[in-house]
Amino acid sequence: MMDVIGVIPARYSSTRFHGKVLADIMGKPMIQHVWERVKQARMLDDVIVACDHEEVAEIAQGFGAKTVMTSKSHVCGTDRIAEVINPLDVRVVVNIQADEPLIHPTMIDSVARALLEDDSVSMATIMKRIDDPGLINDPNVVKVVTDKNNFALYFSRSVIPYAAANADIKGPQYFKHIGLYGYTKDFLFIYKNLSVSSLERSEKLEQLRVLEEGFKIKVIETRFDTIGIDTPDDLIKVEEYLKKEAI
Repeated sequence: MMDVIGVIPARYSSTRFHGKVLADIMGKPMIQHVWERVKQARMLDDVIVACDHEEVAEIAQGFGAKTVMTSKSHVCGTDRIAEVINPLDVRVVVNIQADEPLIHPTMIDSVARALLEDDSVSMATIMKRIDDPGLINDPNVVKVVTDKNNFALYFSRSVIPYAAANADIKGPQYFKHIGLYGYTKDFLFIYKNLSVSSLERSEKLEQLRVLEEGFKIKVIETRFDTIGIDTPDDLIKVEEYLKKEAI
């Protein structure tokens, strides 16, 4: 049995940005940037790119990635991952988004470690302290609040927690949720079969179905940030970041 497998669900079609997993970033397709960072994680026994398009699979194989072709009918990455993982003997699965070219390998290791070292944890994810006040009111930046043991209380596109007029003069601390998820294999299939919840429909956040069903999500803080790619303009932000990183 393997301890941890990383899966990158690489869907070719995207409503807002068609073919974005192959978008060029400084001479490499986005999926290659993601894969190269994932390969630096120490906790992974294997990394698989779950494809739904032959061109994505061919390009990924060209830079050395292991690929698995999955059904084109899957409506979300969780279903694609479940198809890949179903026949494998593994304890923990880490779901790495294909549109996060700045994902840091320590995030992956932290999520994997949380699941391997504590049997009470069945799902884990990442948060980053928000330092830029301009992001707090941005609905594209998902916020998360946790309990004293760092289990998620709620995820929202709105500002949480709310700062009441008579609150601490310093104000609350805000955390950005980074969409990297780890699950035990058993919980992955529980999660896959959960019904879409009312809060999920309202916020457009799939992880809320887990909380509504009464399950817990461990949230690990990271000091590293990411820039998710939703539009072509986001590519420019990532390239600027990578140029600074290279200096």
